[in-house]
Amino acid sequence: MKKIQINDVMIGEGCPTFIIAEGCDNHMGNMEAAKEMCRRAKLAGADCIKFQHHLPDEEMLKDVPMSSNFDIPLYDFLKLHALTLDQHVELMEYCKQIGIMYLCTPFSLKAAYELNEIGVDAFKIGSGEMTDIPTLKAIAALGKPMIVSTGMSTMEEIARTYHALEETGVPFAFTNCLSEYPPKYEDVNLNVIGKMKEAFPKAVIGHSDHTPDLYTCYAAVALGANIIEKHVILSKQTPGPDQTVSIDFDDLYHLVDGIRKIELASGCEKVVHKNEKDIREWAFRSIVSLCDIPKGEIITQDMIWSKRPGTGIPSHQMNEVIGKRAKKDISANTLLKWEELE
Repeated sequence: MKKIQINDVMIGEGCPTFIIAEGCDNHMGNMEAAKEMCRRAKLAGADCIKFQHHLPDEEMLKDVPMSSNFDIPLYDFLKLHALTLDQHVELMEYCKQIGIMYLCTPFSLKAAYELNEIGVDAFKIGSGEMTDIPTLKAIAALGKPMIVSTGMSTMEEIARTYHALEETGVPFAFTNCLSEYPPKYEDVNLNVIGKMKEAFPKAVIGHSDHTPDLYTCYAAVALGANIIEKHVILSKQTPGPDQTVSIDFDDLYHLVDGIRKIELASGCEKVVHKNEKDIREWAFRSIVSLCDIPKGEIITQDMIWSKRPGTGIPSHQMNEVIGKRAKKDISANTLLKWEELE
């Protein structure tokens, strides 16, 4: 079973789902808001809070086309609101104090090098960088686990990245992802998770979700996703490029709670459990007499049927009872017993 390890946390088949609260830039550059997001993620039970390290001049040209969910050019937004490296250091230390893992997405190779210098445990790679093989190989050379989102990509493109990362020897994961903000549900295609598990056996497979609710995350876990990443925001009224794809921390609590319950419910054994046995005794059906049956009478179908409880002759043996002879008088509405028949 494929696993990766980040710090002391094992992620993959047979492990609890690794739940990432993606803080992105929903802090709007406010450190108190960012720290509050860390606190709320910890209280909600998430395994990790993740932010983004942007060096706008390293990752894009100033006139990069603007997505429809941005009110200002992305370059200008990042110049205004992106966290500095010193702020990332402060947040990482704060996360250590409160006991939640800190991760960060570098959006350029220089950003990755800077994060590596401050001691991040792993790299989360956004969908936009999934096909950037030179950058991915350079980041992989740092020797830390990588979680790579796969939005906007074909299976062939994912396969190319898979083989490139496999050659590096770095432990890595892919998250199934749809880069629509917010997505159409018919575009999510959750069953791709199973196809990715089959096609990329050396990668841990998860799901990075951009829907504004929780349903597809629950389904992804049931379908085998080992990682769930969900955008979070302190208030859904906060403006910003990720507002429409983010859940608040009350929803995050319910997401974590639901995922842990789904995990508990995901066994594959069909047995009669201890707490079912008492119910089984009264809830199953036994064969009963519908009328008085005199001693010596041959039992016919119209004399018997099934009723609760299940402590007599099981109803599935009805054909074995028909044709037997009563050894004694049997009153109507009575559980039949084998010793009363011959």
